[in-house]
Amino acid sequence: MKLFIADQTCSEAVQIIANELGLELDLVHFDVWNRTTSNGEDFTQINPLLYVPALQLDTADKDILTETIVITSYLADQFPDAGLVPPQGSLERAKFNQLLTFLATEIAQKHIPLMRKLLTEEGTAWTRDKLVKAYATLDARLADGRTWLTGEQFTVADAYVWGTFWHERSGAEIGHLKHLMAYKARMDERASVQKTIQDEAKVVADHKAMAQA
Repeated sequence: MKLFIADQTCSEAVQIIANELGLELDLVHFDVWNRTTSNGEDFTQINPLLYVPALQLDTADKDILTETIVITSYLADQFPDAGLVPPQGSLERAKFNQLLTFLATEIAQKHIPLMRKLLTEEGTAWTRDKLVKAYATLDARLADGRTWLTGEQFTVADAYVWGTFWHERSGAEIGHLKHLMAYKARMDERASVQKTIQDEAKVVADHKAMAQA
């Protein structure tokens, strides 16, 4: 399978889940500024909306999946024994999907206008406040001493949160959320996260070198 990624974006969540499952994905870097890919493919043919992640499956039709929560859940569903998502059709899965949707709408998407400086001063303050409150919800969830967001089992949700820890770039002050910060430190040390950082750095560096050659 081929995964199209961009530097320090939520595509890292897909890499983390692939690493948790021991999957070897062919990583392709998409430069969002000059719209080139590290393998020379036209990304508009992969996702006309020009955002990552995009996973090209090794099916006969080379089907393409987009959206972080869709791709990560799809991969996890292929290996149910890994426990990265609850079983399909269960109440636990419905609650889990509720959590993923919350992460997508109240955290991941709230960062984007802040990082791109698209808001008025009032809009910036409002959005940052919403973002900090969303992170505070996660902090409260972790306050009972659980290791991961849903308990002692690492899941797709944890990978997604780590892939969207953009608070420093967004100017959202969350250092006071001690449970969340301790959680991030645990995530930083996880082998699948470390491999994601290293693999992404290599493909990005190779793309930049190729562009400068």
